[in-house]
Amino acid sequence: MSLKYQVVPVTSFSQNCSIVWCDETMEGIVVDPGGDVQQLAAIIEELGVKVVNLVLTHGHLDHVGGTVPLAEILKVNIVGPHKADNFWLQGLENQSQMFGFPLCKAFEPNTWLDEGDKVTFGHQVIDVFHTPGHTPGHVVLFSEQARLAFVGDVLFNGAIGRTDFPQGDFNTLIASIKTKLWPLGNDVTFVPGHGPESTFGRERASNPFVADEMPLY
Repeated sequence: MSLKYQVVPVTSFSQNCSIVWCDETMEGIVVDPGGDVQQLAAIIEELGVKVVNLVLTHGHLDHVGGTVPLAEILKVNIVGPHKADNFWLQGLENQSQMFGFPLCKAFEPNTWLDEGDKVTFGHQVIDVFHTPGHTPGHVVLFSEQARLAFVGDVLFNGAIGRTDFPQGDFNTLIASIKTKLWPLGNDVTFVPGHGPESTFGRERASNPFVADEMPLY
């Protein structure tokens, strides 16, 4: 029994949508279906994954733009993010115009997520952490069994998420990373919202924004 995943970059922002599944039951979830819905549906069918939920890390358009049409195709519910990101979801039409994306109408998920919630599919259990800073309602998804995290735009390989959006906050983001992510362990691999994967340990050693402080001698 193990967790499998395939990352599919979507939209002109190359946002890392992840198809995640239990290899024993083939039940799975789609994390952050930001767009390119027909491509995603074709890959899901090719993989043979029975998607049970679409799960959102935060409310930015490049992460959620394809959610409603994909949910309709797959006939599944939308889960997450934390309700503090509702204003982003309600402003999706404005986001579409701002970024030159196809029109995306406002929506609400079937279920909001919060710290301590669990997302399940097949024999897999994913823990939810509320990680504000990039957006106030951002969540991170963590598989203890796979030692794998889907971190959205909280943390990148060599960088961190932007905090200059409405209700973004730099100090809050740094605190989210150091108090919520680092305790999970240096060996944890993470899939960021953009760019290549890394590990928490590698970022603690070399990320210029959140590396551990150098000891004073």
